[in-house]
Amino acid sequence: MTTLFAFLHHLLAFTVVSALAIEFILIGQEFTHPTAKRLAITDAVLGAAAGLLFVVGLCRVFFFEKGADYYFHSHAFMTKLSVFIAVALISIIPTVEFLKWRKPLKAGQLPPVSAEKLRFIKKIIHGELAAVVIIVLCAAIMARGGWV
Repeated sequence: MTTLFAFLHHLLAFTVVSALAIEFILIGQEFTHPTAKRLAITDAVLGAAAGLLFVVGLCRVFFFEKGADYYFHSHAFMTKLSVFIAVALISIIPTVEFLKWRKPLKAGQLPPVSAEKLRFIKKIIHGELAAVVIIVLCAAIMARGGWV
């Protein structure tokens, strides 16, 4: 079971990073109906994968691996968890915007969004990708038993 949850954790983490990278590429392209639709779909995948990643990660902390006491006393883990939660909270901004696009997209229309708003969302996604680097660094430190 430990191996299965480790596998799921890694699979979901790669899915989150891939979805973020796809969003970053899409938000930089010309804003068209197909691009807007792809952004909304990619964000839904990102949200589902991030939610499952959080649940699987907590299962690993509480039921597998080294136990909750070990992890909650690890600075690397607490940093990783804090950055993940911060990214999840900041990602609410693009998600709310993409959810506003549902009606126009279903009607075959381009969602009304300013270039400034798209630039702001791109900055958020860029920040999320930068935060992933910190999360991966913390994971590498944890794997070596460091920064406890």
